[in-house]
Amino acid sequence: MSTTTTEALSATTLLRFATAGSVDDGKSTLVGRLLHDSKSVLTDQLEAVERASAHRGQDTPDLALLTDGLRAEREQGITIDVAYRYFATPARRFILADTPGHVQYTRNMVTGASTAELTVILVDARNGVVEQTRRHAAIAALLRVPHVVLAVNKMDLVAHQESVFATIAEEFTAYATELGVPEVTAIPISALEGDNVVEPSANMDWYGGPTVLEHLETVPVSHDLAHCHARLPVQYVIRPQTSEHPDYRGYAGQISAGSFRVGDRVTVLPSGRTTTVTGIDLLGEPVDVAWTPQSVTLLLADDIDISRGDLLVPSKDAPATTQDVEATVCHVADQPLTVGHRVLLKHGTRTVKAIVKDIPSRLTLDDLSLHPHPGQLVANDIGRVKIRTAEPLPVDSYSDSRRTGSFILIDPNDGTTLTAGMVGESFASPEPVRDAAEDDGWDF
Repeated sequence: MSTTTTEALSATTLLRFATAGSVDDGKSTLVGRLLHDSKSVLTDQLEAVERASAHRGQDTPDLALLTDGLRAEREQGITIDVAYRYFATPARRFILADTPGHVQYTRNMVTGASTAELTVILVDARNGVVEQTRRHAAIAALLRVPHVVLAVNKMDLVAHQESVFATIAEEFTAYATELGVPEVTAIPISALEGDNVVEPSANMDWYGGPTVLEHLETVPVSHDLAHCHARLPVQYVIRPQTSEHPDYRGYAGQISAGSFRVGDRVTVLPSGRTTTVTGIDLLGEPVDVAWTPQSVTLLLADDIDISRGDLLVPSKDAPATTQDVEATVCHVADQPLTVGHRVLLKHGTRTVKAIVKDIPSRLTLDDLSLHPHPGQLVANDIGRVKIRTAEPLPVDSYSDSRRTGSFILIDPNDGTTLTAGMVGESFASPEPVRDAAEDDGWDF
C-alpha cells in the first residue's frame, strides 16, 4: 500500500463536525451529553460542572457547562463563541465546533462550519423549523457541508410523539433539498434525558434509525487526496544563507489541497512562470511526496521571483487568474457592505485591494427567492457580489476546493472582517450583473 493511500485511509478516522441551532434549542446540552455519555469527560471537569450546577440550585449536573466556557455564556445561558472540543471513541476521532444560536452570532457558524464535513442542526420539537433553522441550513449548503443531521430535540416535552417529529423532518428535508444539501439524516432526541444521543431511547421505540453518536461514528468521510487540485499558497521564503546551506532557497507553506511529488512540473501564479520540484522538506527531512494538510518547503529547479502570497500549482492543472471575482457571500460585520465599498480581499496567503462593483442579489430565506440589486448587505445577509481586484488572483470554484475557492473581505481602515465569500457558489441564477459602482479613481 502506498504512503498516500495509507494517509488517506487514516484520515477517514477523523470527523470534523459542527453544531448549530436557535437559542435554547439545546446545542450545548447535546454536546455535553455527547461528551458525558461517550465517557470523554475528565473526572475533574465533571466535578467542576457538578459544583457549578449545585451552586445554581440544580439537582442534576448541567451538561451545557462543559462547552459554555466564556463567563458571559455561563451568566446568560447562551453560546457566544465557537467552542471547539476534541474527543474520541474506539471507532473514530472527532473535532467538534459548537457554534452560537443567537442570530447576532450567526457569523460564528460560518467559522465553525467552514471546515466541517458534517453539521448537526438542532430544532426544538415545540417550535419546529424557524428562520434561524433556515439560515443555518442555507449556510451549511453554501459551505458545501456534505452531511447534515437534523436533531429534533426536546422530544420529551412533546410526549415523544412520532407525528411531531415526522412533520418537522419532512419540512426541513424539503427545504434543505431545495438548497442543494446532498444528505439529511433526521434523529429525534432529548439531549437533557439522553434519548438517542449515545444510547437508543426506550421512549421512542417507533424510531429505528441510528443514535447521534452512532451516525457520527459511521457516516462516510471522503478524504480523496488523489483527485484534489494540488495547491500550495506560499507563506514564507526560506533563505538561511549560511555556510552550510549557501544556495538554499525554499518556499514554505501548508498544502491546501492535493499532493506534490519531486519531479512535478509546477506553475507559479499569478506570474505564470513554470519550473520543476527538485526537493520537498517535511519537518527538516527530505521526502518524495507530500499532501494536504502537511506544512512543507518546496525546492525548485529555477531561480524564480516568488514571494508570500504566490500560489504553486501543477502546470497541467493551473486555475485561471482573474481580476473579476463573482461569489456568494455571508456578510458577518455590523457595518453594511455596499456597492462601491473599498475593501481588502484575502485569498489564501495573498491580500489585495478590491472594490465591490455590484451586489446583484440578496437571498430571502423564507422562500429562497432572490431580491435583486439590494444595494447593500447587512449582518448575517447572504447574497451575490461582484468584486474587482487590483491584482489578478488564481481562484478556484468553491465547488472544486473549499480552501482556494474561498476568501474574506476586510475593512482596510481597521482590519475588521466584513464578509466570507465562496467563489462561483449560487443557489439560483441571479440576474445579469450590472456595474453599479461609479468610477472613483481606483483604476483596476
